[in-house]
Amino acid sequence: MSIPASRRPAREWLLLVLALGIVGGITVPLWQITGTGESRAELAARWTPERLAKLFLGPEQVGCYVCAVWALLILQSRYREVLRQRQAFGLDLLPTEEGARILPEDARPLARKVEAVTNRRPFVLANMIRLGLNKYAVSRFAPDVAEVVRNQADVEGSRLVSSMATVHYLAWAIPAIGFVGTVRGLAGAFGMAGVTDLDMTTFTRQATDQLKIAFDCTLVALLLSLVLMYLIHVVQRAEELLVADAQEYCQEHLLLRLYDPAAVGESVSG
Repeated sequence: MSIPASRRPAREWLLLVLALGIVGGITVPLWQITGTGESRAELAARWTPERLAKLFLGPEQVGCYVCAVWALLILQSRYREVLRQRQAFGLDLLPTEEGARILPEDARPLARKVEAVTNRRPFVLANMIRLGLNKYAVSRFAPDVAEVVRNQADVEGSRLVSSMATVHYLAWAIPAIGFVGTVRGLAGAFGMAGVTDLDMTTFTRQATDQLKIAFDCTLVALLLSLVLMYLIHVVQRAEELLVADAQEYCQEHLLLRLYDPAAVGESVSG
């Protein structure tokens, strides 16, 4: 059996390393030539422990962390489920010998074999095979089986998409919470303008602190959102490939092996 393209090792990480090498090879010499890079002393003076604490430990940032960790736990459980579903491809669900055929009277025993091999555990692949075999036992018509498999694949895909709703909400909530902190910081900065008993130095310092709150919340929220959206993409792609590979397995080991009496009769009469 040839390895489907979806199961072959992806080269995306290799291409990422290549992209980093190309960009780094261009930008690092330019930084050295133009002298735009900050020294370590300047960085240490700017990013003190107190400044880092304000950047990462504000109330809005903590709210973003809660949403991000919640979403990561959901994604981790879903990815583990994809790995568990992948185990079904290694089970002896259907005959894989060259030239093996599935007759209508073989459909019921094969369906019972699928349930026995999987021990009635919920596998996407096993469920598609079982439904297809049950339809074949009733209709004895191969195109009906193909339609059942295709419809079940659509159902599984829709179920996976709809069950990702909570994660998508959290991915939206993180920048929204960051925007709440941004509004709070801007409101505090503009509110300083209404205070008349402050000297210019105190006013500038307090307004700057409020603006830092606004930008800090935005920065942390956007960074978390970028990471989370990439992980959502990874898990969704893994789930979509799972359904696609299950369809391909059914195509190769079920649909193409079905004995269709109608097709045989037409070829004989012709």
